Amino acid sequence: MFENLKPQPADKILALMQMYREDPREQKIDLGVGVYKDANGVTPVMRAVKAAEQRIWEEQDSKAYTGLAGDPVYADAMISLILGTSVPRANIAAVATPGGTGACRQAFELIRMANPSARAFVSNPTWPNHISILNYLGIETVAYRYFDEETRGVDFDGMIEDLKTANAGDVVLLHGCCHNPTGANLNMVQWQEVVNLINDRGLVAMIDIAYQGFGDGLSEDAQATRLVAASVKECLIAASCSKNFGVYRERTGLLMAVSADAGQTALNQGTLAFLNRQNYSFPPDHGARVVTAILMDEGLRADWMAELEEVRLSMLGLRRQLADELQRLSGSDRFGFLAQHRGMFSRLGAAPELVEKLRVEHGIYMVGDSRMNIAGLNEATVPILAKAIIDVGV
Repeated sequence: MFENLKPQPADKILALMQMYREDPREQKIDLGVGVYKDANGVTPVMRAVKAAEQRIWEEQDSKAYTGLAGDPVYADAMISLILGTSVPRANIAAVATPGGTGACRQAFELIRMANPSARAFVSNPTWPNHISILNYLGIETVAYRYFDEETRGVDFDGMIEDLKTANAGDVVLLHGCCHNPTGANLNMVQWQEVVNLINDRGLVAMIDIAYQGFGDGLSEDAQATRLVAASVKECLIAASCSKNFGVYRERTGLLMAVSADAGQTALNQGTLAFLNRQNYSFPPDHGARVVTAILMDEGLRADWMAELEEVRLSMLGLRRQLADELQRLSGSDRFGFLAQHRGMFSRLGAAPELVEKLRVEHGIYMVGDSRMNIAGLNEATVPILAKAIIDVGV
């Protein structure tokens, strides 16, 4: 049997990480990996996470299964964090998942089950694993224009024009905030126009929100998701705690199915639980328990929010420093978009050959489409990156 297997395409980001590790140069910069790093190049355990884990270690008296949907208290806490009071709790079905990737996978499984002919409209570009999983499940994908290579902002007119070709029942996959990989985001006026189009054409909205708190703030980053959930007939929301709680390896996510008809919730909840059973039965609990402890305790929540705000402001500061340094070196404001983007990532807009030149000549590693992780920088490496960008001719 095994001899019939075929080699699978290598993950470009993981391959880039391996190349970085094997590079013997002392001066090298890793802007490829998709995790937050502090000024010392470390992905820290947040203070509130450590405190919550200590409390759990002292108080937890069982490692028995929770339930197919995970701990309902975790779901309640996450729903409150993401949706606030925008949608009645009775209208929301939810299950814990192994990270945001697990939430996306289960959402795609539900789409295939509910409407096998549905197409998934995805932004060009999007997180590569979106397309990889959709292709694996046999769901047809259609790219809609999103990133303007000239302005490095959103090509909103192109986006709307492409979404108008979607048929009733097709799914529109949207990034709730901090678009990955571009960093370019819709404003709220544009979000409202997208909502109107979804309703007018009978489309199904799906939101992937993986960076809440990394952009403009916890509540601000949730505004678009809340608008969509409160305005459409039904939607799916895949959420991740990896970034904003720093619990990457704990695989902590949540999938929500929101319906304007509360009478649909029981069926939705049962379906989500069934899909969990078919895939991994019971979702991981430790990360979810940590997140719950933080969100349910006033002191832990306040400390978590304060540290998250430090992270957010640090990335904004690095963005501004890089944009200013590039303006100084280039004598133009063509890199001003870097300060306008939000989240960990920005797409520089450099051709693949220039990205390769940055790696070979300057030891700067970024994904081939020129996505760079702003959190991979610090105040000392920003000038090095800026000079290299100008030297290779970006």
